[in-house]
Amino acid sequence: MSRARQPPLVTGISPNEGAPWTKVTIRGENLGTGPNDLIGLSICGHNCLLTAEWMSASKIVCRVGPAKDDKGEIIVTTRSGGQGTSTVSFKLLKPERIGILDQSAVWLDELNYYDMRTDRNKGISPLSLRPANPLGIEIDKGNVPLKDLENMFPSMSGDFTSENFSATWYLIENHSSTSFEQLRAAVVNLKKQASKKNEGSLAYVKGGLSTFFEAQDALAAIHQKLESDGTEKVEGSMTQRLENVLNRASETADTLFQEVLGRKDKADSTRNALNVLQRFKFLFNLPLNIERNIQKGDYDVVINDYEKAKSLFGNTEVPVFKKVYSEVETRIEALRKLLLDKLLETPSTLHDQKRYIRYLSDLHAPGDPAWQCIVAQHKWILQLMQNCKEDLIKEQKGTHTLGGVSLELDRSSALNRISLSAPVKRGGSFQTPKDDSWHYKSPQQVRFVEKLSDVVISQLPNFWKLWISYVNGSLFSETGEKSGQVEKLKKNARQRQNDFKGMIEEVTRRLVQLVRGALLPSSLTEQQLRQYGGWDTKTPLSGAWLTQVIHTVRLSHEALSALEIPNDLLQVIQDLLQDLRVHCLLTTLQHTEEDVKRLAEKEDWVVDNEGITSLVYVLCFYYILSGLFHSKNLKIKNLRINGVCFSRPSLSSEQRLLIILSNCQYLERHTFLSLAEHLEKNGFTTAEKIIRVSIEALRQLDEYLFETYIEKKSDPIVGSLEPGIYAGYFDWKDCLPPTGVRSYLKEALVSIISVHAEVFTVSKELVSRVLSKIIEAIAEEMSRLMQCVSSFSKNGALQARLEICALRDAIELYLTSENVLIQLKPKSVSMIIASFKQALEALPQLQSGSASSSVI
Repeated sequence: MSRARQPPLVTGISPNEGAPWTKVTIRGENLGTGPNDLIGLSICGHNCLLTAEWMSASKIVCRVGPAKDDKGEIIVTTRSGGQGTSTVSFKLLKPERIGILDQSAVWLDELNYYDMRTDRNKGISPLSLRPANPLGIEIDKGNVPLKDLENMFPSMSGDFTSENFSATWYLIENHSSTSFEQLRAAVVNLKKQASKKNEGSLAYVKGGLSTFFEAQDALAAIHQKLESDGTEKVEGSMTQRLENVLNRASETADTLFQEVLGRKDKADSTRNALNVLQRFKFLFNLPLNIERNIQKGDYDVVINDYEKAKSLFGNTEVPVFKKVYSEVETRIEALRKLLLDKLLETPSTLHDQKRYIRYLSDLHAPGDPAWQCIVAQHKWILQLMQNCKEDLIKEQKGTHTLGGVSLELDRSSALNRISLSAPVKRGGSFQTPKDDSWHYKSPQQVRFVEKLSDVVISQLPNFWKLWISYVNGSLFSETGEKSGQVEKLKKNARQRQNDFKGMIEEVTRRLVQLVRGALLPSSLTEQQLRQYGGWDTKTPLSGAWLTQVIHTVRLSHEALSALEIPNDLLQVIQDLLQDLRVHCLLTTLQHTEEDVKRLAEKEDWVVDNEGITSLVYVLCFYYILSGLFHSKNLKIKNLRINGVCFSRPSLSSEQRLLIILSNCQYLERHTFLSLAEHLEKNGFTTAEKIIRVSIEALRQLDEYLFETYIEKKSDPIVGSLEPGIYAGYFDWKDCLPPTGVRSYLKEALVSIISVHAEVFTVSKELVSRVLSKIIEAIAEEMSRLMQCVSSFSKNGALQARLEICALRDAIELYLTSENVLIQLKPKSVSMIIASFKQALEALPQLQSGSASSSVI
């Protein structure tokens, strides 16, 4: 059977766009003959037949359902006309999230509403639902760690619902890789959202315009019906019936919306509470923020937040605020205790001490934390000094059983740094040894002084600086601002000056007593020895180690003086230095005396080009230190000095005497003069006296050795003259005419030549001195022998004169005054000449012109 009507044609739809569940009016032609004739209605591909209401052949009202397509046609299907067509289209908008109290021009099923709620962002209240992506572009999470963002934007947040929202943080976190074009699109989206908010109620009315029209039509129909009825409010009248209908509708509405209205009231309360929390979230979040910042060590943030909370809520009467603020005070009290524990903790740096003191001052901690810190540091320094002594004493006692285990002084110690940066001004005798092995070889007492001084030098400067900051108030305020609390603390500091002076005195006194207990135990009482002694003093320290100790103590004194500590507090260290110098000098002299006794063991008897041996330098050192050579203890018997024998078989005793004489001569003429100049140059005021006494002792030794050598060499020659003269029963009264000098005189000259050669081999400068003495003895003996002759014959007188003149001419070289060394007495030459003269005068005078005269 053919169709009686044309297919439906949709020519209009109002509104032409909207969100799902928007109510629309469809207008057109052949839209059906009645509700039963309408068998199909789809908008944008979604079947809307269930919500459709057929009004007439040209009008249908329905609600748009959710569809996959954003834009599509309106297709109407009727039994009479079949499937129709459409000349218009409908644009389906994305649904917006509508809160429970937001205005809406369309009815929202609660199912959709709750679906929207379950899709909300975590951490956002359901009463303040906001879009998860406010920019409307794709979110691209970056790789920037949250901790770095917190450091870059302190006290800010990337949450756009926060009061401290930072747009830069949000962009780095969510759009670090987004292109510029996408960001421009985001700006357009933000502008659209802002324009929608500005439309306000006008946009709401515009969206629900059709609803208003329908309501107006219904009210107009009711008004017309009431006028035509004309009855008043009587039982059974239309007005009465209408009232009953409206009452039932109201009751039904109350029943339907009671839960919603209850939720509304609860939401209002929750919203008010959230508003309070949002407005005062600083206070409510403060306890937790304090805990977090304490764990991170951000004490400055905690103090600033506490000061802010105290100024806002310190005197509040609101119970909730008082409860939260009391919790804040509880955490601040715990922080005060934590900071005080950290302040009194040892060891700690001066920077940390100042920081903790300033924190406690800002937190108005009870008492005086700065003074508590000073007292704790003082006790700790004393304990370190005592521990240093006890540890090394234990090590000293364990050295005998542990094979001499030693500790090396730390290269980075404060003492080494000061020694390198401030060298001693008086020369190299007190310089720290360069060899690293010195630290392992040093005695326990020396290392103890090193470590003890290092403790004092490393700790006392910071202790002193802490006190200075305490007195001038910079310890409590970095900016130096004056406040009542700071002035009060500064006043307390000034009142404690005597107490602090006592602390410094106790530290310096403890330093001195510990050093005395280790090095000068005799200067302490028995009670002090029990506390500061205990060292093994069986092996006393040498002078070299004592000078090192003096150097260490002097460095400590200089380091403390540089801190501008009053001199009266350091006087005990100066007294210690003086006692150490005296002790060092006495110890050195005692060791020198012992070494002098062992000098013979150091002689190798190897003579150099200047006629001296290596012993001369050792002799010089000990002569200067001792100041006086004990010549009375030196006995020449097989060349023994203080009981030590020179046992070298290749040298005779006379040769060794010559070598010693040469050494003595070199010492007096060269070495002592150079040493005197060196001592005067270095400020030794008694250098002249030391050199004078040493030279006097040296001369006594020289004279004694010289006489011994002359005696050994001249006695054999002189003793051989008389037997040689009278050999073969020679008689001056009856002798043959002379034919030359006899053999005894030749032998004497050969002996003189032998002595000359022996002396010349060792030292040229001793030749004239030695030979002059020997010739003097020979001349005296010849004079004595000639004077002992009772009479001479003519030949005897001639023979005697010949021999005397021959001897005189042979030794004439040694009779000139310029060849005599300065050590000889001025009368030495004259005595020789006088002896020859006396010998000649004892002879009979020869007649002039005689044959005998011509022989002579």
